[in-house]
Amino acid sequence: MTASLGQPPTPAAALALPTEPPEVLPDLIAGLVEAGRPVPRDVALGLLRRQLGRVQGRVQRAFEAHDLSGLGAARWLAALTDGIVAAIHTYTLATTQDPAAAPEAPFALIATGGYGRGVLAPYSDIDLLFLSDQPLGPQGRRSVEFLLYLLWDLGLKVGHATRTLSECIEDARADVTIQTALIDARFLAGERPVYERFEQAFLAARKASGLASFLAAKRAERSTRHARYGESPFLVEPHVKEGRGGLRDLQTLYWLARHAFGVQRMPELVGPDTPGGGLLTPQEARAIRRAWNFLWTVRFHLHYVTGRAEERLTFDLQPVVGARMGYTRHGVQDGVERFMKHLFLTARDVVRLTRLLEPALERAALGPPAVVPAGDAALSQAGMALADGKVLFAPDRNVAADPAIMLRLVRAARDRNLEIHPLAHRALIRNARYAVQLRDDPPANALFLDLLTGRDPARQMRVLNEVGFLSRFMPDWARIVGLMQFDTYHVFTVEEHTIEAVGVLAALERGELGEIAPVASELIGQIQSRRALYVAVLLHDIAKGRGGDHSELGAQVAQEICPRLGLSPEETETASWLVLNHLLISQTAFKRDIDDPKTILDIAETVQSPERLKLLLVLTVSDMRAVGPKVWNGWKATLLRELYWRVAEVLAGGLSVPERDTRVARARAAAAALLTHQTKAETDLFLGLGYPGYWLSFDPETHARHAEMIREAEANDAPLTVRSRVIEARSVTEVTVYCSDHPGLFSRIAGALAVAGASIVDARIHTMTNGMALDTFWVQDAAGGAFDAPHRLARLAVLVEQSLSGRLRLEAEIAKLRREPARLRAVTIPPRVVLDNHASNTHTVIEVNGRDRPGLLHAVTTAISGQGLQIASAHITTYGVRAVDVFYVKDVFGLKVENERKLSALRSALLVALGAPEMPPDTGIRTV
Repeated sequence: MTASLGQPPTPAAALALPTEPPEVLPDLIAGLVEAGRPVPRDVALGLLRRQLGRVQGRVQRAFEAHDLSGLGAARWLAALTDGIVAAIHTYTLATTQDPAAAPEAPFALIATGGYGRGVLAPYSDIDLLFLSDQPLGPQGRRSVEFLLYLLWDLGLKVGHATRTLSECIEDARADVTIQTALIDARFLAGERPVYERFEQAFLAARKASGLASFLAAKRAERSTRHARYGESPFLVEPHVKEGRGGLRDLQTLYWLARHAFGVQRMPELVGPDTPGGGLLTPQEARAIRRAWNFLWTVRFHLHYVTGRAEERLTFDLQPVVGARMGYTRHGVQDGVERFMKHLFLTARDVVRLTRLLEPALERAALGPPAVVPAGDAALSQAGMALADGKVLFAPDRNVAADPAIMLRLVRAARDRNLEIHPLAHRALIRNARYAVQLRDDPPANALFLDLLTGRDPARQMRVLNEVGFLSRFMPDWARIVGLMQFDTYHVFTVEEHTIEAVGVLAALERGELGEIAPVASELIGQIQSRRALYVAVLLHDIAKGRGGDHSELGAQVAQEICPRLGLSPEETETASWLVLNHLLISQTAFKRDIDDPKTILDIAETVQSPERLKLLLVLTVSDMRAVGPKVWNGWKATLLRELYWRVAEVLAGGLSVPERDTRVARARAAAAALLTHQTKAETDLFLGLGYPGYWLSFDPETHARHAEMIREAEANDAPLTVRSRVIEARSVTEVTVYCSDHPGLFSRIAGALAVAGASIVDARIHTMTNGMALDTFWVQDAAGGAFDAPHRLARLAVLVEQSLSGRLRLEAEIAKLRREPARLRAVTIPPRVVLDNHASNTHTVIEVNGRDRPGLLHAVTTAISGQGLQIASAHITTYGVRAVDVFYVKDVFGLKVENERKLSALRSALLVALGAPEMPPDTGIRTV
């Protein structure tokens, strides 16, 4: 293997992985030690650098040519690095040892940690142990120092320790991290008898301490690691090494097997004559190897693409690594989505394999658990027992002959507040395939529905999903397992998001979200179609990834699944309708003007029933809360609540378009009632300023504040007045601007707010009868909270004044604002413009979709103003890096924009503002 370092291996050679690392590289040693004398250090360093470059280059070329898999490349790199380290050891002894000095205790050079396992990633540390029987003398310490500095000068990251044999045993007993590293110890160079004595002593110490304490320590370590890097194996930016279902979880299984039985490879646990009596089946051993190899391949690509020890697969790296691994578009799925699905399925397999092997290792090493009959007759008759206070299948129960017992076990654990025993998890995983037999079994479906609608349903669904039962019981579920959407909005894969949504629904029902979602928490106790709601939440995204409208396709799936689960025809129709319309409320609340009566009447016409409106709001809250921690905020909660109450008013017969004048009169009267401190002349002046749209846009208290603001501005002859009010309950700050109206006013204010660091979430634009503009903006900070710092509010007012006076160079200031992180730039957001003349009776509705950026709203509104249009209201929503901005506009005559030529010009201007290149007239736009 050392003779052809300059050439990448052939595919055949790639299969012949080195079983024993080379002890020396003869040619390299000959270059370092000529005629028994070491060459000067700088000459040796140059020679070693060239050799290291050839080694690393050879492995990289072979890996990127697909001649080596990830695991194969890791083994080759470790083996070739062994040769370099061994040569450095020889050169070190030749340089530092003094033949005339008194003899000292010799040392062995040992590889530990991952390097000790014989695998090495391109930018990983090299962990070394200098091991001796007695403490090192002066020459030994000088040799260690010389060798380490040489490795560091080569640019290698080296973790090292110098210990005696007895210190190793004592330190391993005191520190599980050291014990774990030493489990992987492997001889490299030096005095082999020293290593052999250590190996025997360490094995005896492990046997004496037993597996129990080591297992407990590794479980605690794993829990801490998962809490840091992610409890779910389905996070959309996974940590390949440390996350749940990653390489470290597989390594933990290896450490446990090595500690318990001394095995070197997992196939050594297959078969009745192996340690433990056959803890793994051949298929399970192959699954471990596949996962190990796939994760190593991903890790190698991550290191080579980034040029560093990067272990997190961020959005920007996902398409690059996926393409390097050969994933291309297939049907409706992009290559990156196919790659990530494979990764998530691999992580799921690692989780299952952990549940399979870990309890088996524990019982094989420590003895079987003390299984006792269940305390109540019902549990015993159901074929279950208890061990360690946890429920499991009775020893005489054949799960394959009675697959429904798997559901009964999960229900028994729930009803009795018991944990499921690890051995029961192992049995569930191995027998999950028999769930196919239960699809058309009414009692089994009733059991499943009970688990879905009973106490803590998310926990039960997560158990059934992780063991593989759910995918076999419900084939449509299998299609969304591991399915991700390549955006920055969703934090979880589709099936994990769905289970989270079920959990949010249950939390609403328990009253745990009363402060966060008070209306939904109140309504859930009033609904009549509880079972249909839970099934609708489970199925609301079931058709994602199929192409087409997933709501429509999901409604069809619900029509098939609901009867099988035992829902009545009426419940089936309700669940299917909820799946079909599960985005209706959120899209309306965030993308339409809910002060426009037509918006409310349109949604009321679709919903038709107060019961369905309640169900839809609760489903919407459950869906949104489950997307991710940054999606839900007080402002969105307020919009949903207001929309709900307005639609509920219509369904109760409380609103119709002809009553608009009456409602305006009521609003003016309510405002006047609060203006008793003003003179009648001042009050009459204010009441004559607003057009009908103004009076219907705010509550009486806001009208009163506006009246006082306008009175002060007129009294002081102020050309510009800016007022702000923090609304903590809505997590938003209201900014009101009163000034002379002129074209482009909205865009200049929007630009100033962007420079101030404020994110606009909603806006109302009103021109008063005196020609002044009264514009109201609701803004948040970057974290989605109220923009409430006093110094930032003061700066905001100054920037608005500077912008309107022309003293602020908006484009230059916006260009200085911080852009999005590089990892998010890989997410493609095609620009899209929708011009809708049907959503409102009085306005043209413009919806623009594009990549969010500082100043985007300024650019878009500048384009709208440049077309001679007046903006009446704006509704701003972001989904990760996608911005969805909606504007209600009129032309200069107060009419809708219906001329095709004007619509085409508007569309072109908006696409330019979104950053799109010139596009054909029929691209990127939809006119409704």
